[in-house]
Amino acid sequence: MSGAEIFVKGLADLGVDVIFGYPGGSVINIYDELFKNTKVRHLLPRHEQGAVHMADGYARASGKVGVCLVTSGPGATNTVTGLATAYMDSIPLVVFSGQVPTALIGNDAFQEADIVGITRPCTKHNYLVKDTKELARVMKEAFYIASTGRPGPVLVDMPKDVLMKSAEYLMPKVVKLRGYNPNYEGHPKQVDSAMRMLQEKTKPVLYVGGGVILSNAAAELTEFARIAGIPVTTTLMGMGAFPGTDPLCMGMLGMHGTYAANMAISHCDLILAVGARFDDRVTGKVDEFAPHAKIVHIDIDPTSIQKNIRVDIPIVGDVKDVLKQMIKSAKATKDFAGYKKKIAPWRDEIADWEATHPMAYKQGKGKINPKFVVEKIYELTKGNAIICTEVGQHQMFAAQFYKYDKPRTFLSSGGLGTMGFGLPAAIGAQVAFPDALVIDIAGDGSIQMNIQELATAMHYRLPVKVVILNNGVLGMVRQWQELFFDGKYSQTCLPQIPDFVKLAEAYGAAGFRATKAEDVEGVLKKGFSTPGPVFIDIQTDPNELVYPMVPAGAPLTKMLLV
Repeated sequence: MSGAEIFVKGLADLGVDVIFGYPGGSVINIYDELFKNTKVRHLLPRHEQGAVHMADGYARASGKVGVCLVTSGPGATNTVTGLATAYMDSIPLVVFSGQVPTALIGNDAFQEADIVGITRPCTKHNYLVKDTKELARVMKEAFYIASTGRPGPVLVDMPKDVLMKSAEYLMPKVVKLRGYNPNYEGHPKQVDSAMRMLQEKTKPVLYVGGGVILSNAAAELTEFARIAGIPVTTTLMGMGAFPGTDPLCMGMLGMHGTYAANMAISHCDLILAVGARFDDRVTGKVDEFAPHAKIVHIDIDPTSIQKNIRVDIPIVGDVKDVLKQMIKSAKATKDFAGYKKKIAPWRDEIADWEATHPMAYKQGKGKINPKFVVEKIYELTKGNAIICTEVGQHQMFAAQFYKYDKPRTFLSSGGLGTMGFGLPAAIGAQVAFPDALVIDIAGDGSIQMNIQELATAMHYRLPVKVVILNNGVLGMVRQWQELFFDGKYSQTCLPQIPDFVKLAEAYGAAGFRATKAEDVEGVLKKGFSTPGPVFIDIQTDPNELVYPMVPAGAPLTKMLLV
């Protein structure tokens, strides 16, 4: 087979049902083969960055590996932001890029870029395929690396001559990589130590990250939390790992976390960190983070343990496996049945914090409060939707005022904070679940970063609903300028906002607008029930800020609440 034939057959044999790609000269042979194939569906975005975010959204929603195909040079470099986004959030992607012929590599040939060198810092691994007979093996390895251990993006660079030459198709059945052997089983002695420590404590907290979702361990986490009666707080990436409507759920913690979650972390005597990495947005001032707590850290990536915070009991392993061991231990321990009652005063203390400073807002007679809009979206969907976000204030409102009861229903760029992520990610999620209600909660700044992908949604009749909280500013940066830079709004006001309704109509989509609070519910209902892609422009108050807020470098107890 030619390299191009090997590539297409390899995708099918690896179980790939859809790829997101943009053609070009170095991959034109692949596109000729894709034209003939009937097994792998191809979706054409309008920009390569959009392609990677679509593959990312598909992966987050489905749990499968997202796949992207681009040409050499600018096609490849346009994927870097998407790769970095996936890398920071541990999303399994494989991006295939075309490359100039091997004989021309290093000669500054037309549309040449050292994409392997460029992406080395933002991929889990990457390859330059130099021989056609190696292509099938590399593809198999790429999917294995992307989806095992701590997931992440892998890039495979394919020179044009490799795709044109012929070789025997040899797809290995098993992948064995020297030096890469992820440990899935948590050490039983470490698990026993953690369970003994838990029973000695009276103020425990489960601190849950995206690793629980990536390992499909939400059911195990929920069972363990309910058996022990331990309050749960999640990171932004962990939203949906534990039901947001459960009485044990304290909501998100960290810079824009709930008062109760931040106070609980600051006053607890034990943190069970499950699939989380103690990033700076969670810890605040490291020296004053959880000063009274012992810490058990469960993570499949040993390099994440002890990286930012001192840990008392490290457990390296898949969180699903470790949680199963902990559940088994709890059920087998005679005196564990009384633990839930033992820590009841702790839950009461947290309930008092929740009652003292609940997540709340006021919707006056003036401009629409964006928190009110998110809450209305929740009321109308009853949580039965896949919510994607761009990045900014609207992202935090979506995390604070929508309750996520199921994993893989909140898709957002957490680690990198990529504006322009939401719309293409929503398209990818809609491809994964054609019958689901997929909503992108966007800001007027972020949505313009990849707004061209509305054409993709229209082309493939993907009924993504985009709710734009339109306040005419770059809200989150403006909020920092207001609070910490004496209200000097340098370059954060957007004087030339497009008419989003007309823009949607220009693409052939439907567009609706609400300018008064009393119109919001009706406009949302109309938008959600309208077939096909929809833009819903909600004119919101630019002076409504995200609270609580922990200033950069401050401890979690020093929240700004008003």
